[in-house]
Amino acid sequence: MVDRDKQPGSLDRQQVFRSLYLHMVEAVALSELVCDETGQPVNYRILDANPQFRRCFAGEDRAIAGRLATEVFATVEPPLLADLAPVALGGQAVRFAGRIDASGRFYDISVVPLGEGHFAMILLDITERRRGEAALRFSEEIFRRIFDLFPGPITLAETDGTIINCNEEFCRAIGYTRAEIIGRKTTTFSTWLDPAQRALMYARLSQGQPVDWLEFKMRQRDGQVRTMQISGRPFELAGRTVVLAVGRDITELRHLEQQMLHSQKLESLGVLAGGIAHDFNNLLTGILGNADLARSEMSPLAPARASLEGIESAARRAADLCRQLLAYSGRGRFLVEPISMPELVEEMGHLLQVSISKRVVLKYHFAKGLPAVDADATQLRQVVMNLIVNASEAIGERSGVISVTVGLAHCDADYLEGCLGADNLQPGDFVYLEVADTGHGIEAADLNRIFDPFFSTKFTGRGLGLAAVLGIVRGHRGAIRVYSESGKGTTFKLLFPASESGAREPEVKPAPAAAPQTTGTVLLADDEETIRSLGRRMLRAAGFQVIIAADGREAIEKFVANMKDIDVVVLDLTMPHSDGEACFRELRQLKPGVKVILSSGYNEQDIVNRFAGKGLAGFVQKPYTGSELLAKIHEVLGK
Repeated sequence: MVDRDKQPGSLDRQQVFRSLYLHMVEAVALSELVCDETGQPVNYRILDANPQFRRCFAGEDRAIAGRLATEVFATVEPPLLADLAPVALGGQAVRFAGRIDASGRFYDISVVPLGEGHFAMILLDITERRRGEAALRFSEEIFRRIFDLFPGPITLAETDGTIINCNEEFCRAIGYTRAEIIGRKTTTFSTWLDPAQRALMYARLSQGQPVDWLEFKMRQRDGQVRTMQISGRPFELAGRTVVLAVGRDITELRHLEQQMLHSQKLESLGVLAGGIAHDFNNLLTGILGNADLARSEMSPLAPARASLEGIESAARRAADLCRQLLAYSGRGRFLVEPISMPELVEEMGHLLQVSISKRVVLKYHFAKGLPAVDADATQLRQVVMNLIVNASEAIGERSGVISVTVGLAHCDADYLEGCLGADNLQPGDFVYLEVADTGHGIEAADLNRIFDPFFSTKFTGRGLGLAAVLGIVRGHRGAIRVYSESGKGTTFKLLFPASESGAREPEVKPAPAAAPQTTGTVLLADDEETIRSLGRRMLRAAGFQVIIAADGREAIEKFVANMKDIDVVVLDLTMPHSDGEACFRELRQLKPGVKVILSSGYNEQDIVNRFAGKGLAGFVQKPYTGSELLAKIHEVLGK
């Protein structure tokens, strides 16, 4: 065997080791244990150290050989003595990380036994590496928390849709566990109702194009369909292109938008219906008034009398349609008083029974001790009749049951949110009228349309029907909830705020009035020429002097010029330049005791509420006949 140490040209190993010792980046110290008189290690002395060790712990120019560890490291007790002593006394080499002084820096420490209580300590400063590792762990924790706590589904996927990672919201959204999802494509779960949308999205992403809030329908594991939006961004990760996708569930938002749009549509139709009814009532006033006046001037035996009566009859039917339009617009109440709902339905019992099919059984369920509702009895009867007739038609020629239930319910905000017309209702006690039938039910596609004017699943042109019901309920500050399933019947539940007033007091018949005044001067202000002309003729025929004005401003001018002579003023509520309300205020300033009668196609209750306590003498509803206008004038002048 050749001894290479002795061959010419071979390396001097001692010189090699010395060179390594001096130039190592690690700090190296050769040390020996220091024991007390009992032989127990109490310290250790540094015998020699390489330049890196001196730079770290003693400085470039400070001697370190022969110094104790407690002097070098400035610690009260020799650091790591418990770990070093076993190695120095003949144990195995060890390696660990820790601090050896008070500087707060961390070292990778290797201790190698050299025999007879001597050892080598090799230290590598790993403080910055540990800080970097800590920063990386912190960054990873931030990402993990954001990923997991984000309030919406997040996925990290390949460009072909293979899912690399996902958060818990995504798992909840589709109904699968993370273990079932990772490594599989979204096509596996059939979550997209329209696969073409998904294919289009991933085609764009694979070309490096972002996708912003694409809306799609998603099927969950249980079959429920939700409306979702998704945004995706492709980016490079570890040398490959991946896609980060963020989603949000907008099912409830779309539902609320549909409700709002439906409510706005009904509101717009209501405004239109109210405006049409108002203008149409002006025309009907002219028709009814002229027919009434012509009939009064005609011989009872005149052949044309029957024709005039036909005109009056047709005009009154048109006036009924106007009242339904006003009801739909929510402006159709005329006489509001505390009403007992069970009593009102019971009073209609016979009429309801003859209005439905002979094969249908009508059942009543009334709770006891119910509070009253503040309502117009005539309009509530219209509501009940419409619902019962609709229920009977839904049953058709088959045998069936219509149940009418009246009770009291406390409705909270969540319940009211699902009701039609409940936008401004506050939670509280409501008297409910429930009409349930065993008919064919309403198709889901038609549920949002049943309250539209003239909508019908039977044939066109049936009238306002449920539209008027909705308008009446809204006009009474109520709400409607509809439950229906095709083939299993329909239930309409109407909510009316419970009245705070007591039961209705018996009417006291007034004492006989004095003979009506048939002379005097009337100021009639209306923007319709037909009504002004008709009013002049009717009032003059009754013995009154008449002053005519075409608008509120002209009415003020003529009132000022004839203030002493005018006994009563008849004002249309809606006029140009100065409407009836503004004109009324100015008349009261000119003459506080002036007697003013307002006329409008809108309902009396609105007028009474608006002019409460302001000295309004009376109100006459359009369309009116000459006798109705004269009766109101006589009533006001007799006060």
